[in-house]
Amino acid sequence: MADELTPETPDEDEQPIKQRKNGLYPGVSDELADNMTSGWADTELRDLQPVEQAPHAAERRAALSRRFPGERLVIPAGNLKTRSNDTEYSFRAATEYVYLTGDQTDDSVLVLEPRDGGAEGAGSTEGHDATLYRLPRSNRENGEFWLNGMGELWVGRRHSLTEAEVLYGMPCKDVRELTAALTEATGPVRVVRGHDAGIEAALTDKVTAERDEELRVYLSEARLVKDDFEVGELQKAVDSTVRGFEDVVKVLDKAEATSERYIEGTFFLRARVEGNDVGYGSICAAGPHACTLHWVRNNGAVRSGDLLLLDAGVETNSLYTADVTRTLPINGRYSEVQRKIYDAVYAAQEAGIAAVKPGAGFRDFHDAAQRVLTEHLVEWGLVEGPVERVLELGLQRRWTLHGTGHMLGLDVHDCAAARTESYVNGTLEPGMVLTVEPGLYFQADDLTVPEEYRGIGVRIEDDILVTADGNRNLSSALPRRSDEVEEWMAALKG
Repeated sequence: MADELTPETPDEDEQPIKQRKNGLYPGVSDELADNMTSGWADTELRDLQPVEQAPHAAERRAALSRRFPGERLVIPAGNLKTRSNDTEYSFRAATEYVYLTGDQTDDSVLVLEPRDGGAEGAGSTEGHDATLYRLPRSNRENGEFWLNGMGELWVGRRHSLTEAEVLYGMPCKDVRELTAALTEATGPVRVVRGHDAGIEAALTDKVTAERDEELRVYLSEARLVKDDFEVGELQKAVDSTVRGFEDVVKVLDKAEATSERYIEGTFFLRARVEGNDVGYGSICAAGPHACTLHWVRNNGAVRSGDLLLLDAGVETNSLYTADVTRTLPINGRYSEVQRKIYDAVYAAQEAGIAAVKPGAGFRDFHDAAQRVLTEHLVEWGLVEGPVERVLELGLQRRWTLHGTGHMLGLDVHDCAAARTESYVNGTLEPGMVLTVEPGLYFQADDLTVPEEYRGIGVRIEDDILVTADGNRNLSSALPRRSDEVEEWMAALKG
C-alpha cells in the first residue's frame, strides 16, 4: 500500500500549490508542483440521471418536514472509522441518511432548513428547504487531488457538487462550510446522533437528547412500511442470496477440506459481485457451532454427517439486505434424528408464516411458532406439560432461545428504534417485511436431552412481505421441507 506525502501545515486546502515551497511537501519540486496543475481533461459528467430512489427519498423528506415543522433537521451520513493505524473500514452510510437521500458518501450531511415562506426551490419539501452538504471534487489547483491521502488519485473521484445535484435532486454545498453555519444558526434544531461527532459538537448548545431521540424514533418508524422501491430492492437482495446459497452447496466438499471460512468466502463472493456487501456477518455454523446463535468466527471444521446452519444475506448496492437461514445436511442427507428436529422447526415456521397477515399482531407469528415447538418438546419428553403451562413459564426457551423474527430493510434488524407500541406490540400492515425464523438448539453440554440430540442446532428463516390479503414469501425459491432440501442439494451437486 502506498504511503502519502503528509503536509506540514494544517491548512493545505486553502493554499495554492505555487505557494507551497520551502519544503511544505518534502520531495516535491516546484517544477513538479507547477506541472501537476495543468494538462488535465475536463471530466465533468453531463449525462447523469437521478438515482432510482431519488423520488422516493423526496417523498420521505416531505413526510419528515410535516412531522417537524419550523425546526432545522440535521442527518449525517457518518465518517470513516479506523480499522488499524492508518487504514479504515469500508464505509457504510448511516441508514437514516440513505433513507432520506439515496446517497452513500462519507462525511456528507443532509440539512432540512425551515422555510420562511419563500418560493420552493429544487430541494424543497413542504415546509423545509433540503440541502445536501458534501465534499466537492478534490481540488486540482492546491494539489489536494494527488498529495492528500484522501484525494482523487488516492481513493477515487468524488462527484462534483453539480453532478450530485442531478443525482439526488436537491441543492448541494461544500460540507466544510457546514460547521460554521450550524454554530451560527438560531432556532430549534434536531440531529440524528451517533454518526458524526464534529456535527454534534457544533450543535451541542442547541440540541437535547430527548428531542434528538424523537427524530431518531420517527425515522425508524417511518421505515416500518416499505414502498414499492424498497420491496423491489429486498426481492433483489433475496434473489442474490438464493444464488449465494446455491454456490455454497456446490462447494461443500471444498469446505470439508478446509473450514467454515470457505463457506463464508464463497457467499461473500456472490454478495460482492451482485451487490454492495453482505448485510451482516455471515453465520456459517457447522456441527455444534449451529447452537451458537451468532457464530461468526467461521473457523471450525466442516464434517460429513453434521449439519450446516447458514444464516446470510446479500446487501444490494442501495443497501437493502436479505436475511435467510437454511440448515443443510453437509453430506446431502439428514440422519433420522436430524430430520426429526428439522421437521419440528419446519412445522413451527409453517405456523408462524401462516400467522403473518394484515391486522394480525406482530407477536402472533412468534406465539404460533413457539406453540408448535413446545408441543414437540413436550411430546419428546424434554419438558413436562401441559403445553399451556410450559408456555406460561417460558420453559421451552432453554432450547428455542430467541424471538421468531424482526423487521427487515436497510438494516438487517430494521426499525430498531421504533416504539414498542408501534413495533413489537403493533399491528401488521401491507408493505411490512419481516423474518420468520424459529429454531431449536440442543447444546453439546446439555445433559437434560438425549445424547443423540446434543450438538444439533436447526433454524429456518425466510423473508416475508405482508400483502393486502396475507403474505408473500420473498425467499420461496429456496426449498424448506427436508425432502425438498435433499433433492435440491443433490441436483446442485450433480
